[in-house]
Amino acid sequence: MSKPAIQRFLTGITTTGTPHLGNYVGAFRPAVEASRRPGTENFYFLADYHALIKCDQPARVQRSTLEIAACWLAVGLDPDQVLFYRQSDIPEIPQLTWLLTCVTGKGLLNRAHAYKAAVDRNNAAGVDVDVEISAGLFMYPVLMAADILMFKAHKIPVGRDQVQHVEMARDIANSFNYLYGELLVPPEAQIDENVALLPGLDGRKMSKSYDNAIPLFATREQLRKQIAGIVTDSRSPGETKEVEGSPLFQVYEAFASPEETQQLRHAYADGISWADAKQTLFERIDREIAPMRERYQSLVGNPVELERILQSGAEKARARATPFMAELRHAVGLRNLSSQAGQPKVDKASRTALPSFKQYRDSDGQFYFKLVDGKGRLLLQSVAFASAREAGQTIARLRQSPAAALVGIGEPGPGVAVTEVASALRMLSDAG
Repeated sequence: MSKPAIQRFLTGITTTGTPHLGNYVGAFRPAVEASRRPGTENFYFLADYHALIKCDQPARVQRSTLEIAACWLAVGLDPDQVLFYRQSDIPEIPQLTWLLTCVTGKGLLNRAHAYKAAVDRNNAAGVDVDVEISAGLFMYPVLMAADILMFKAHKIPVGRDQVQHVEMARDIANSFNYLYGELLVPPEAQIDENVALLPGLDGRKMSKSYDNAIPLFATREQLRKQIAGIVTDSRSPGETKEVEGSPLFQVYEAFASPEETQQLRHAYADGISWADAKQTLFERIDREIAPMRERYQSLVGNPVELERILQSGAEKARARATPFMAELRHAVGLRNLSSQAGQPKVDKASRTALPSFKQYRDSDGQFYFKLVDGKGRLLLQSVAFASAREAGQTIARLRQSPAAALVGIGEPGPGVAVTEVASALRMLSDAG
C-alpha cells in the first residue's frame, strides 16, 4: 500500500487535571514541534468525554479544559495551522462510537489493560469483579477508536501504555470495513523513543496521581519552592554525586542542551552542592517557561477568547466529520426513506440475480461449496469438508451471520476482495 501524500496525526489530552512539567516534556512540547512538519495534517483535541470516565467533578473538568486549552496555545500551538477542538463539540464522535460498538466484540474489550487492571484489583480485594467498574471504563477503547477514525488519522503519537488502544482501534476499523466496505482508515501507533518520562519530586514518574508533580505554569516562586523539594541523597558539598538515578539531573537533562547537560555532569563529579544544583535547574526551567507563563495567564484570564478559538476549531473539524458521518450512516443502513421513492419493487426475476451457494462433492470424495454472484462469477471457494452435513452447516452459519470470520472456511475467488464476499453474504442474509 502506497504511503498517503499527507500524513494525518492525532493527539488528545484528557481534561482531568492541571498540566505539569511531565506533560510539557512528554506531550505538549513534542506535539507542537511535530505540528510544524511539512507534509502533515495535525489534529489536537481536549478529551473531555474521556474525562467523565475518570472524574465526577464537573467544576474540575471545566477548569481542566480551560487550563489545558491555554497550555496548548501558550506553548506555541497555532490554531490556524492545525485542527484544535474540544471532543464534546463534535456530536459525530459519539454517533460513530455507537456504530463501532455494534461491530466490536466483547472479547476484544475484555482484554483492555485498564479494564483488566480494575478486575484484578477487585479479585485481589475479594469483592465482585464488577465493583466500581463503569460501562464507560469498559467502552473507553471504542470511544478512543471513534476519536481516531472520525478524522482518518494515520499516525497516533502515544506512549507504550497506550499502544494497545491504537491497535484495538485498528482491529475495530477492520471489523467495520469487512462488513460495510473500506471506509475507515486503520491507524498506526507512533512511539517516540526519545521523549523523556520526567521524574517527580519523589523520584517516581511525575504524575498527579502520586501528588509529586510540578505544575507547568506555577509562579516563579512556586517553581523555585517545588524544585527545592526534589528528593536527593545525603551527600555533602564537595562529595562526588551520581547522575544515574538522580531525579534532579534527569529533569535538567529534559530541558538543557547537550552542552549544558555535560556541564552539570562535570559539576556532579566535582561535588556541586544540592542547593546549587537545584538553583541551576530552577534557572534553566524558568528560562524556557517564563515567556510562555505570561501568555498562559492571559489566556486563562480570558475564557471568552479561548471559547472562540475552540468553537472555530470545532467548525473546521465538523466540516470533515459531518459529511463523513453521513457516508457512514448510509453504509450501515441509516438512510432517508424517501430515497426509496419511485424505486421498483424487487420481483422474482430480480431475486434470481442474488448470490447463491453451490454445494457439491468432488472426485476426491470430499465435500465443497462455492459462493457465486448473480452472473455466476466465483466469489468464494470453500475448503474441503468431510461430510455434506458439515459443509451445509457452514453455509447456514454464513447465511445467518455475514460477519462470521472466513478464516479456515475458504478463499475469495480470483480478483475478488474480501469485502465483496461480505457484501454478497449480507445480500443473502437480508433476502432471508
